[in-house]
Amino acid sequence: MRICLVSETWAPEINGVAHTLTQLSRELRERDMALQLIRPQPANGSASEPTPGMQAELQVRGMAIPGYRAVRIGLPAGRRIQHLWQKQRPDVVYLATQGPLGWSARRVAKRLGIPLVAGWHTNFDHYCVDYGAPWLAPLLIRGLRHFHNGCQTTLVPTRQQADDLSRQGFERLEVMGRGIDQERFSPELRCARLRRSWGVDEHSPVVLHVGRLAAEKNLTLLRETLHVMRNTRPDMAQVVVGDGPARRSLEKALPEVHFTGFISPEDLARHYASADIFLFPSLSETWGNVVPEAMASGLAVVAYRHAAAAELIDSGVNGVTVPAGNAEAFRDAAVALCQQPARYAQMGRAAQLRSQVCRWPAIADKFLSVLEQALEIDHETTRPCRI
Repeated sequence: MRICLVSETWAPEINGVAHTLTQLSRELRERDMALQLIRPQPANGSASEPTPGMQAELQVRGMAIPGYRAVRIGLPAGRRIQHLWQKQRPDVVYLATQGPLGWSARRVAKRLGIPLVAGWHTNFDHYCVDYGAPWLAPLLIRGLRHFHNGCQTTLVPTRQQADDLSRQGFERLEVMGRGIDQERFSPELRCARLRRSWGVDEHSPVVLHVGRLAAEKNLTLLRETLHVMRNTRPDMAQVVVGDGPARRSLEKALPEVHFTGFISPEDLARHYASADIFLFPSLSETWGNVVPEAMASGLAVVAYRHAAAAELIDSGVNGVTVPAGNAEAFRDAAVALCQQPARYAQMGRAAQLRSQVCRWPAIADKFLSVLEQALEIDHETTRPCRI
């Protein structure tokens, strides 16, 4: 199968979309799929080295997203896309993002009669609220509904997300979760020296948060929760991995917290495994890769009953979830858990076992089955009638 991936973001950018596409493309190459990639040029404005394993790659002009300098969106490139596809026509196109580049590729695919499958990787309407433009959300949903309903299928990460979008008029939705690298994340990477650098021994809890430090991540609740946890357990260590526009204000409000910024994948795995409790107060994610990563590392996760946490956590058994938006319940759950070392250790062991369902080979199998189904539907609708 000849598959074209279209995305406004790609590695080495650090976000869920880029991570998911990197893992998917690796699995697809191992299955000998012929891959094309259309993406924006890097921030320096010049084309980077082609992505290994791609039979063709088109890098288009891009622009930075305000407030997200590290992330660029691709500008419309209809002529260049059409030229590529007329020379090397893909069997199916996967639209991972709905920015100007995604819309441009969608129009060309429609014109050339190439089947389209889209992904729902970002809750754009939630971002409108977080960045002070709630009035924009209904207009955005209307445009996204038109975008996705013009595709054969839209892939969403959870059944909850599929139900929410279906109620808003989105059609032909299929659920495809996300995987994790089972060899990379493991409790066996727990590092006593790293814990000592945080000022704790094996008997004091370490609470961890990993993610982009930006408004949509519900950082006010993170700050409040870390504060009340420290009042309850003054001996605990608190670690925040990640960077973003809100980092400076968080560091000022939480002077005792260890802020690491972005760290290498190897260091990230060690940080996970060397903690005990993982806090994830965000409601903006469609999935939230950090939740299964923390679970695979043996951590007890405290999260809202949303996205990956709703799919993977049996509250009270392998983590704790509370109703979405109930900040008081979130704080209370975190404070209670940090006082119960036997309980969070037991939850961490159960979480590691539960995370084993998140395997990229199985996710890739689902992805390919949806693409094959889109091709079959396209062949059925374009097959000439016989009398």
